[in-house]
Amino acid sequence: MRIAICDDEKEITRHLAEITGKCCPEAQICTYMSGSELLLSDTSIDILFLDIQMDGKNGMETARELRKSNKDMIIIFITVIEEYVFEAFDVGAFNYLVKPFDDDRFIQVLQSAVERYHEHNLNAAEQYQKYILVKTGGTHMKIQTDDIIYAEVFNRKIIIHKRESDLEYYGKMSELENALFDAAPEEFFRPHRAYLINLGYVKKYNVSTVWLEKGTALIAKKNYSMLVKAYLRYNQKYSQSARQ
Repeated sequence: MRIAICDDEKEITRHLAEITGKCCPEAQICTYMSGSELLLSDTSIDILFLDIQMDGKNGMETARELRKSNKDMIIIFITVIEEYVFEAFDVGAFNYLVKPFDDDRFIQVLQSAVERYHEHNLNAAEQYQKYILVKTGGTHMKIQTDDIIYAEVFNRKIIIHKRESDLEYYGKMSELENALFDAAPEEFFRPHRAYLINLGYVKKYNVSTVWLEKGTALIAKKNYSMLVKAYLRYNQKYSQSARQ
């Protein structure tokens, strides 16, 4: 397990690295003084504490670059401005620390991240084995839940948009919703009566639209706050588990 700390305040970086080493003696600790230095490193990182307000490439820009090649990394943002938390979760942050914070708070978040790391490794194989059965043309088809990006209702048909192809069939969205919620609780959300999305494929969203890795979905105004909460819970639990 590799844990990295990226902060342009040398004393903070040194102190957090020291605490991390004591709490996780089995881990390899890496420190970086800038986002650019971190991005140039070829070290594979499992848990990252990343300062947002840094000179040059800030933490948010750095995180977006990192996410292009590493969807599993557990990112904890460090910030002096609490409002950044909403933007932080758009890049799949696991948690955030608002300066100034004490050692106990840091240790609490660190331990939670380490638990999530071990939980993900233990359950990775199981996650990929979740599936539902869809009846189409008299045939039952097995579909892995990880393969589903989103589903929509169009011309009285349900279209399931998968990573490699789409599946169309006559059915009810409520039945698909129940099947997915039974198979993969907290991984799917229905933002609109005509759409059902996999939270693992969300790229960004605003009050009316969710952009996914393949396509978009509408959000009913009354469901927006619930979507934000569901996406936050998803990130905290799964830390953007791999879906490639």
